[in-house]
Amino acid sequence: MDQAIPIKTALLSVSDKTDLIPFARRLNELGVKLISTGGTKKALAEADLPVTGIEEVTGFPEMMDGRVKTLHPKVHGGLLALRDKPDHAASLEEHDITPIDLVVVNLYPFERTVADPEVSTPEAIEQIDIGGPSMVRSAAKNHRYVTIVTDPKQYDTVTNALKANDGATTLALRQHLAAAAFTRTAEYDTAISTWLTTRFK
Repeated sequence: MDQAIPIKTALLSVSDKTDLIPFARRLNELGVKLISTGGTKKALAEADLPVTGIEEVTGFPEMMDGRVKTLHPKVHGGLLALRDKPDHAASLEEHDITPIDLVVVNLYPFERTVADPEVSTPEAIEQIDIGGPSMVRSAAKNHRYVTIVTDPKQYDTVTNALKANDGATTLALRQHLAAAAFTRTAEYDTAISTWLTTRFK
C-alpha cells in the first residue's frame, strides 16, 4: 500500500529562493503551517504569508551569525520521530514537539563561492552549511513520514501530489525525494572535501 502522509507542518529554510513564494503560497492555501528561518522567514513575511519563526519553535534565538538556529531537539525530534511508535509519540507529547511533515531546504552556495579563484578561506568556510544538511538527512532518513525537498525544480511535483492526494504525499514520492536528497548531500560534501584538500595540501 502506498502510504499517504498528510502535510500539516512545513519547515522552509532556503538559500536559493527561486519560486519560493509561489510554492509557499500554495502550501498556505492547502492549510499547511509554515515554519521558517532567517532570510527565508523575512521573504515569506514580506509576501504577507503567515509564518512562524524557528526561534518560536525552539525557544532559542538564532545565534552566532546564524551558525546555530535549527540544531535543536524540537527540530530534529519533529523530523525523526516514528509516528506509529508509541514511545516516540509519547516523547513528542512530553517535550511539546510538533511533528514536521515537509522540509524545504537548499544549501549554502559553497560550490558557487569556491568557483571564484580569489575567494578567501574564511569566506569559503562560512559557506559550509551545517544545519541545512542535518535537516536534509534527518528528513530523508525518516522519509516514511517526512517529505524532503532540496531543489526548487521539485516544487511543482510536490504541490501537484498534494492536490492529487487531498493534501498528502505518497510513499513513492517521498522515497524518490529522499534518494535525491542524499545525492545532494553527497555532492555537497564531496565539493567541500575536494576544495579543502586542494586548499590545504
